[in-house]
Amino acid sequence: MFALNFYSELYDELLNNNRKTATIRLGDKSDKYQAGMVVWVTVGPRFGRRQKLFAAILDRVEVKPIRELSPRDIERENPELRSQDDVISLLTRIYDEFVTPAHHVTVIYFSRVDE
Repeated sequence: MFALNFYSELYDELLNNNRKTATIRLGDKSDKYQAGMVVWVTVGPRFGRRQKLFAAILDRVEVKPIRELSPRDIERENPELRSQDDVISLLTRIYDEFVTPAHHVTVIYFSRVDE
């Protein structure tokens, strides 16, 4: 089974309260993640121990340049983000590389599955 892992413990509350229902990942991840897949949503360091929060179904997977992200895409990633510039800052911190509005991202929309 695949997982959507979130490195920061800060996402734990957003995820558990269903305030985060999408993730924006740098690059084209459409080969790995496809609509209809069931994945684990986890929190933890990249190569460390992770905590499983819940299972989720991937509702939609879209690849687009950052400049085409809608306000809804951004809000579903994190309700505190307001603009494409906020997304660029976030992705720059996470991936530790220079990110521009022309970079392609994968927007993965997911819904929690009650087990």
